[in-house]
Amino acid sequence: MKQHNIFKMRRKGGDTWRQQRKGFSRSYLITIVGLCVIFMLIFIAHHHHPNLVSPSKQVMKKDLSLRANADALNLTDEMLSVSSVTRQLGDQMTLAKSYVVIAKEKNNLEFAWALSVQIRACQELLSESATRGYPLTLQEAEPVIQELAILLYQAKELHFDSATMIMQLKAEIQGLEEKVNAATLQSTTFGQLAAEAIPKGLYCLGSRLTMEWATDPDLRSQVKKQMHSRKLTDNNLYHFCIFSDNVLATSVVINSTVCNAVHPEKHVFHVVTDKVNFGAMQAWLGINNYHGAAIEVKDIDTFTWLNASYVPVMKQLQDAETRSYYFKGTQDPKSAVKFRNPKYLSMLNHLRFYIPEVYPALNKVVFLDDDVVVQKDLTELFSLNLNGNVNGAVETCLETFHRYHKYLNFSHPKIKANFDPDACGWAFGMNVFDLVAWRKANVTSRYHYWQEQNVDRTLWKLGTLPPGLLTFYGLTEPLDREWHVLGLGYDPNVDPQAIEVGAVVHYNGNMKPWLKLAMSSYKSLWEKHVPYSHPFMQQCNVH
Repeated sequence: MKQHNIFKMRRKGGDTWRQQRKGFSRSYLITIVGLCVIFMLIFIAHHHHPNLVSPSKQVMKKDLSLRANADALNLTDEMLSVSSVTRQLGDQMTLAKSYVVIAKEKNNLEFAWALSVQIRACQELLSESATRGYPLTLQEAEPVIQELAILLYQAKELHFDSATMIMQLKAEIQGLEEKVNAATLQSTTFGQLAAEAIPKGLYCLGSRLTMEWATDPDLRSQVKKQMHSRKLTDNNLYHFCIFSDNVLATSVVINSTVCNAVHPEKHVFHVVTDKVNFGAMQAWLGINNYHGAAIEVKDIDTFTWLNASYVPVMKQLQDAETRSYYFKGTQDPKSAVKFRNPKYLSMLNHLRFYIPEVYPALNKVVFLDDDVVVQKDLTELFSLNLNGNVNGAVETCLETFHRYHKYLNFSHPKIKANFDPDACGWAFGMNVFDLVAWRKANVTSRYHYWQEQNVDRTLWKLGTLPPGLLTFYGLTEPLDREWHVLGLGYDPNVDPQAIEVGAVVHYNGNMKPWLKLAMSSYKSLWEKHVPYSHPFMQQCNVH
């Protein structure tokens, strides 16, 4: 009985295991069948939908497609094609951009904003076309093209079209040119007036010196003794002549010359001024020390031979038409200012053509303008060989505008027949004159001849350089350029090295060193020869 129970229990346990094994086998079979079904569905789906691939493959495929399409799209051809939508859109956008500028200039900001919106829309379409790799279609671009067309039509209605704008721009340019010309004329006029005006300090100095000359008999006696010095006619000495009505400028010329001279006591300075400045000039040159140099001062009004019967310029100035020409100017407003410059009418300026008559006892002189500064010993000039010529001068023909055709009217038959238009010009301001050769060639008569020929002002317009070029034509010996450096009165770009080695530097131009107009970069060369510590200079606040 007990064994039977044991057997029964074993049988019961075996049945349980077989049931579990049977359940596991059934689950396993169901799982396998399910997997097969899933694989079959995937296969069928892939077979019927080949485009359904993995995301990475989709990206790669899309990238390859874009590259292929980009290679197929040629944007240059699209922009050049007449029938291309891209070309039409680009043309409209370019025109719209120009109208934006015009609209802003006319302060039509609302219209400019509307144009800008459509321009941005155009740019977005073109950018999208370039990115995707195929051309724009008319359907895509039509809304923007239509909006732009409406705006461009409105722009024409607002007179933004090119023809109207060209006319407006021409009128604006003409108006600007007139303003520039007026401003230039005004600037020239003010500059000329400033150059001609006597600074208050110099006017005070002249007045103070004139009073000193009138009230100091000892000073007059001292100067009178100098006027009878034998040095004044000694041809073994070095003679310089200066014709000026500027006391301080003349003083600087003399002071700078003697300060750089090896033997200043052998220098003689012959100064000619006018009656107004005669006393002041004598007083100033008499009370200052110039290292033993001899100085004489003459009044041009005492030269009785300077009269209208002998001097063509003085005769011409008696003519009413000539006076009107110089003092009232011409129809050309630009030239009127120049004609009013007193230096062109002053006999002190024309006296350079009469040096042998002013100093009949002298054989050779160096002529110096009153706007120069001497930086080296000039005694070597007196031993230069002028090769029989009358005038030793530095030529200025490095540039074409310093040749004869710049100064003279070569359409006039007398000029054309006697002179070379490409001949080198030269500079007044530091000249060596052989007075013996001058008298032999009768140079003053040549000057008179050409002045008389120019009575109608058809040979040249103004100044002393043009008649000088005619008078000394064929009689001028060129000097080394280091003797005379020009441009410090108008050119801010004079070569510093040329200034450093120059024997004489010349402030030719309106920006004289004693004026506020002077260029500061050059002014120190002049100022170091000005005696600012002198009591008269301090009393007149000359600085």
